[in-house]
Amino acid sequence: MKIHILKKLIDGPWGGGNQFLKSLRSEWRDKGLYAETPLEADGILLNSHHDLAKAVALKYFFPKKCFVHRVDGPIYLARKTGDKLDDLIFRATGLIAEGVVFQSEFSRRLCLDAGMPVPGLESTIINAPDPKIFYPDKTHQIGKKIRLIATSWSTNPKKGFDIYDFLDKNLDFKRFDMTFVGNSSVKFRNIKWLPPQKSKDLAVILRMHDIFLTASMFDPCSNSLLEGLHSGLPAVARNSGGHPEIVGKAGVLFDGKDDVLEAIDSVSSNYEFYRKNIDLPGISQVASMYYQLFVDAVSARKNQADLNRPSLISGMRFYAEWGWLRANHLI
Repeated sequence: MKIHILKKLIDGPWGGGNQFLKSLRSEWRDKGLYAETPLEADGILLNSHHDLAKAVALKYFFPKKCFVHRVDGPIYLARKTGDKLDDLIFRATGLIAEGVVFQSEFSRRLCLDAGMPVPGLESTIINAPDPKIFYPDKTHQIGKKIRLIATSWSTNPKKGFDIYDFLDKNLDFKRFDMTFVGNSSVKFRNIKWLPPQKSKDLAVILRMHDIFLTASMFDPCSNSLLEGLHSGLPAVARNSGGHPEIVGKAGVLFDGKDDVLEAIDSVSSNYEFYRKNIDLPGISQVASMYYQLFVDAVSARKNQADLNRPSLISGMRFYAEWGWLRANHLI
């Protein structure tokens, strides 16, 4: 069985979902399980709201292909018009998906609460970065100053810029150094800013630091947080979204400006304890879990006469709504 990821993946610095899917594709390619085109594939992996109209058309013409939907969000938490996108995602799931992957229990709970229809098979599978790029420095040692780092591709205020601005003004820079890598909506005076980096360069920069900090809100499964942890950096993370599930015992959570400095101090004072408690699945395990969901979905439907083919009318209605959203720049 071969799987195709139905999304144009971008080389170089880009959003977290893009980076994870590149790692997943690389793992499947290495194992001979990846199809370079959807026509060659037995299974199609959809990602959030991307290429959904194309997916519905593919399912209509090729109903035997197995479709699994990797769901993000809910998007309404991050965007003002996200409820329209969420509705489109949920409708696509009901029309064509035979399996659903949630990236965290946080995301699963809120998607179901928002009315998402779920087919017979679902799984919560955390993301993972490329281990050839993001790995810990086994000889790592803390210097005279503790080095913090935060990263973000997006400038969305919900990515935590209120906290980064607060730290720029209130962190004890005699004791700490801090670097921000990515696109920022804040002009820093004390925090060192670096533009977005290619993954290989970012990984080197991460290993030069001690603690990863993320202040984003409502992230279902932060890829930047995972890259930091897989690079051997214990975390200071906002108590929001999927962060608590990812961090586990490998860091300290904070709620806002009132306790972020305390959280940083706690990880700094017990550094080796938190570093030793980093425990996350690698991309090989994650890819196997995705693949098994496809296998299970195909196996489950062998006894079903209905291959979940969307009707022509439902497909045309979906395409019309997708076209309206795109024309109004909501996709």
